[in-house]
Amino acid sequence: MDVAKEKELREAELMVEKNVIVTSIDKVLNWARGHSFWPVTFGLACCAIEMMATGGPRYDIARFGWEVFRASPRQADLMIVAGTCTRKMAPLLRRIYDQMPEPKWVIAMGSCSSSGGPFVDSYSMFGGVDKIVPVDVYIPGCPPRPESLLFGIMQLQQKVANPAKVRLLKHGE
Repeated sequence: MDVAKEKELREAELMVEKNVIVTSIDKVLNWARGHSFWPVTFGLACCAIEMMATGGPRYDIARFGWEVFRASPRQADLMIVAGTCTRKMAPLLRRIYDQMPEPKWVIAMGSCSSSGGPFVDSYSMFGGVDKIVPVDVYIPGCPPRPESLLFGIMQLQQKVANPAKVRLLKHGE
């Protein structure tokens, strides 16, 4: 081969190296899942007000691509349980969770959904929604601020994108 052909071939190889990404389909799918959560609207108490504020213009959850709150569980992949879950509400919570397609994730938002909160000693309260559905991320607070919900969803995003090596950060790290 002459020098011009070799140079042209080398330039073509460099362009391919710069513009081709080699990865597995699982990594691409997990990246896409983590950047396009569609939460189901499931607000039970005062934490739901903070969840709604997260979708407002001040906190703008749309900049992350998570603003599509769905009214139907069949179109959602993330359930944010925001507030007090009573024994009467538990079967409905489970039914909505079961209607969601796989893969699906759950965030327990607030003290009441995480551990029962100040009402844990009541006869009608559950001591956390993790007894009803599997919870992926817990967000503490009574009620937690919208920043906490954004941080919790970012933690879930890390968990979805890197299922093999999950190390959730502490707030402020």
